[in-house]
Amino acid sequence: MSDERSKKRKRHRNKRCKEERQILPSPPAKRTKLKEPSTFLEKMRARLSGGHFRMINEKLYTCTGKEALDYFQEEPSLFNLYHAGYKTQMSNWPEQPVNVIIKWLKKQSPSFVVADFGCGEALIAKSVKNKVFSLDLVSNDPNVIACDMANAPLVSSSVDVAIFCLSLMGTNYQSYLEESYRVLKPGGWLLIAEVKSRFDPNTRGADPEKFSNAVSELGFKSVKQDFSNKMFILFYFTKKEKQISKRKEIEWPMLKPCLYKRR
Repeated sequence: MSDERSKKRKRHRNKRCKEERQILPSPPAKRTKLKEPSTFLEKMRARLSGGHFRMINEKLYTCTGKEALDYFQEEPSLFNLYHAGYKTQMSNWPEQPVNVIIKWLKKQSPSFVVADFGCGEALIAKSVKNKVFSLDLVSNDPNVIACDMANAPLVSSSVDVAIFCLSLMGTNYQSYLEESYRVLKPGGWLLIAEVKSRFDPNTRGADPEKFSNAVSELGFKSVKQDFSNKMFILFYFTKKEKQISKRKEIEWPMLKPCLYKRR
């Protein structure tokens, strides 16, 4: 009899434990943290955008200005894509050459007329009181003149300052400088800012002295070369007062393309 009661109590206890186990909630399953889709898509877009920028950048350095103009006229949206990538690259520079040029311009006469060859977003025109002709391959701004920089729609000897800020990109870059000579007044300023590596003979860049001599033979006088910045070099020239009637053939050094590596 006692054995039956013992078995009965044991069955009752087992039943109650089973019921308690059914009532207790199961521990939450361990969740695997998933990568945010938006972050993944943003990274993918950035990689695609960076790839397009490198492709367009290489194109601009390895074709003539006329070919670059035709390229962007066929697909103007590529110009916006290029400048988005350009801004990303420039954001890594400790100092922007355009800001150095703007600072210099503000010290000059506000009556100076300026031609900004390869103006991009026309930052110079937006930052100074001077009259600025902003020239580039595509115009998304009514104040920007779309043209081949070798054929600027400006009157001869009408400009006091000509600027090339990281814009000597075509294989016929010398024709841009010849055009700046045409539009500049005698005594006018020519400012050229370029990536420093393009003028490093140790890495197959051009000799800055040979480049300066070639520009001088065009009819300019070298005033200053500023190597103080880590990323870029600045050349300052003035157009000689005496015009050259018959110019000998100039030996222009090849400027190394500034190509960005894939990351």
